[in-house]
Amino acid sequence: MSIVRCALSFALGCWFISVACSETYTPGQTVDEDFDGFAKAFLADHCIDCHGETAPEGDLSLHDLGPVDEINAATWRSVWAQVTLKEMPPEDAEPPQVIQRLRFSDGIVDKLTRLMRDKGGFRANLDPDKGNFVDHDLLFGRLPDGIRLQPTSSPARIWRVTPQEHITRLNELINTESPFDRKKPGLRTHGDVVPTNHGGELKLYFGTDRIIKWQGGTVAYATSVKSVPAVLSSARNHGLENYPDFYTVNSAEATQILGIAADIIRYMADGPLSIAQPYQITDDPNSIADRMKGDLRGLPTSLVYSTRVVRPLTPVHDLMNNDGVTDQRLRAAVDYLFEALTFRPPSKVESNEYLSIAQQSIEKLGKTDGAVLGLSSIFLDRDALFRPELAQSGKPDLHGRVMLQDWELGMAVNHAFRYIRPDQTLRGAVTDGRMRTRADVRREVERILSDDSIRKPRILRFFRDYFDYDLGGYICKDLKALADTGASNRGQAHYRAMFDAAASTDRLIEFILQDDKDVLKQLLTTDKVVATKNDSVYFGRQRTADKRAEAIATDKKTLKAQAKADAANVEKLTAEISQLQDKLKVNPEDKRTQRTLAAKEKTLETIKKKATAEKRRRARINHNVAEVDLSGDKIYARVSRRSFGNGSMAPERILATVPQGERMGILTHPSWLVSHSDAMDNHAIRRGRWIYERLLGGGIPDVPITVDAMLPDEPTSTLRHRMRVTREDYCWTCHKKMDPLGLPFEMYNHAGLYRNTELGKPVDTSGEIIDSGAPDLDGKVSNAIEMIQKIAESQRAEQVFVRHAFRFWMGRNETLNDAPVLQNAHLAYRNNGGSMKAMLVSLLTSDAFLYRTVNQTPTNQTAASDRASSETTASTATVGEENR
Repeated sequence: MSIVRCALSFALGCWFISVACSETYTPGQTVDEDFDGFAKAFLADHCIDCHGETAPEGDLSLHDLGPVDEINAATWRSVWAQVTLKEMPPEDAEPPQVIQRLRFSDGIVDKLTRLMRDKGGFRANLDPDKGNFVDHDLLFGRLPDGIRLQPTSSPARIWRVTPQEHITRLNELINTESPFDRKKPGLRTHGDVVPTNHGGELKLYFGTDRIIKWQGGTVAYATSVKSVPAVLSSARNHGLENYPDFYTVNSAEATQILGIAADIIRYMADGPLSIAQPYQITDDPNSIADRMKGDLRGLPTSLVYSTRVVRPLTPVHDLMNNDGVTDQRLRAAVDYLFEALTFRPPSKVESNEYLSIAQQSIEKLGKTDGAVLGLSSIFLDRDALFRPELAQSGKPDLHGRVMLQDWELGMAVNHAFRYIRPDQTLRGAVTDGRMRTRADVRREVERILSDDSIRKPRILRFFRDYFDYDLGGYICKDLKALADTGASNRGQAHYRAMFDAAASTDRLIEFILQDDKDVLKQLLTTDKVVATKNDSVYFGRQRTADKRAEAIATDKKTLKAQAKADAANVEKLTAEISQLQDKLKVNPEDKRTQRTLAAKEKTLETIKKKATAEKRRRARINHNVAEVDLSGDKIYARVSRRSFGNGSMAPERILATVPQGERMGILTHPSWLVSHSDAMDNHAIRRGRWIYERLLGGGIPDVPITVDAMLPDEPTSTLRHRMRVTREDYCWTCHKKMDPLGLPFEMYNHAGLYRNTELGKPVDTSGEIIDSGAPDLDGKVSNAIEMIQKIAESQRAEQVFVRHAFRFWMGRNETLNDAPVLQNAHLAYRNNGGSMKAMLVSLLTSDAFLYRTVNQTPTNQTAASDRASSETTASTATVGEENR
């Protein structure tokens, strides 16, 4: 009997094993099970041993953790992060099976999303900072048996335009940008993004291309010119910013847009006459000298505009500058503005609705004020502020996916590259019904990528978001700490240098993209730099105390020798002049002596002036820095319109080579280093986290709110020593992945200058790559250059780069269902020699880009759409919704 029982037990055991092995799971599928079904057993098997009732690890007890509710939501969120990142269970414990971990993680997300739907929402899994929570090895490796992927798509959604896109869109209405010049490809041209100004502000400028004279200096100019700041907000200050889930348009922003719209329409109609007095518009400033008397500095009346018309002359101009109002001219103005703002022609219903609004406004307020108010309503049309991807036309496939088509697909392709409306070729493809297939998309994407005259600011925006090299000018530095680095702390000099550095890095990236070979590796390892004259300091070397004293002594010696030589020359010339003067007393009419005397006196005056100038120059020499000699070919970088008078940013740059052994790639350039620093010092943790997340694909959980994440204030201690507190057991689990990656950058100070010492001692630049996910990468490194070189050669860094590109262009985090898309994009990149273009063609022709699943619209995205509609409608009619 016992033999029978054993045989039966064995048979049943084999059956259960067979069932377990044949279990299948589709990542992201809805979890219909309750707490007992998806979580209780997992917690019991993998968590309770360490997090039980008695002496729980980390003071976190899970023994009584029940179903997800409002009280324990924070705990569940922490559990989700730890389990998803494989931080828990610990390495020395029995790990759960892949499917078990996925089901548990997806179950937590599903329950938290449902619970928090009306309570602010659960968005952690949607944040791009959490994109790396998806297992990298599962995305690019072989999936375990039992995982079944479903064909991917993105949710139906609407994307609010970015601040950069919105200001560029508005700029098209009032300013004419230069055509593309193939001989000077770096200069700002039509289709480029509106750059930030000398102070890092994103502004729309009126009439600066017509200003020929002003009263006062740089600040007076900046105060007197007409400009408006970007209205649309940005919720993030680093990393990927443009996810549809992030933004809406609130009523305050809508009100500001209406005010800006009125200014723009008036300028479209009247040019500088809308912002200046008639007498200020002349080609001869001297003719109005009597009007410009007194102190007008900083006032709009201090400006003189030329009579040359350079703004676009549009149907709005025709409407406002012809007598009376005809339906034909009014409709032309309506239709022009609609397409200029939404990038598509209006439907008949939309055109009629806005025409009616304008007619009613004119009837009540008169032609000028009525037309301005009526036309302003178009600026708040939904499609002027959002780009819809609702996939409302088209038949769902077997998986419930609908392919974008016509204007939605054409706009998606246009938005992938540009901030201005589609060109005539893409517009014609849409209107002719040739934007409905994958082949159509490939044709247009390849055409746009191959044409340098079609500006593609979205690609450059990706690199700004990915590298975060454009933040340095916004980090407020302590004046003394800044002076100690060797950089100038006078006025705004440092911040101006950082904004210039961001523009220079933009240009360097374009050079590498132009070659389109091993793009990521080149960005990380290039020895080239686009530089201004100030960069001789920032790319220089901070002198040690001994070297500084030596430089000062050498300079004094040189100055003394020069002064002695100048004194001897002065004494000699003085004597010669005295002799000539005596000679003239005897013969005052001696012309030859007169000429010789005049020449000698002039030479003496020149020597004295040069001596004084040299003395002043040497007094300004920065002995803290051994400046580097940067020389090379002249090139150009994009800068703002004249925003600071003669002190505005200049486009002239040089393409130079960095000092060998001290710099290599963008991560060693001041633009990146300062962007990852703080007011007083380097920020090794932030730099290390960047390396870990953006190059190695690791994930870091959020810092618990109970943790005081501050380093001790010890001015006489090195940063490495102050960071000893992160080695406490509770902190080191996460910090061991970041700190050793950030500390090798201690070879630079927090202004980005190379250094050998810190606080008078040799600087320690050692570090280590730990738990990178690629064992061949792990190990100690001696400095940042060695570490960067090692990572730049790795396939993992390429794959992580592809993951970030996917997030940027798809506007969402990747899921396991996107694994084929990511693998194909990486294959395209690698098979084409590290080609960014090849990777983009692959991504933009993928199912994730082309297809939308209507019933998968995220809850918070739906809410954002509802808020956007209600809030913009509160300010003006949002029309034609039923016709879209």
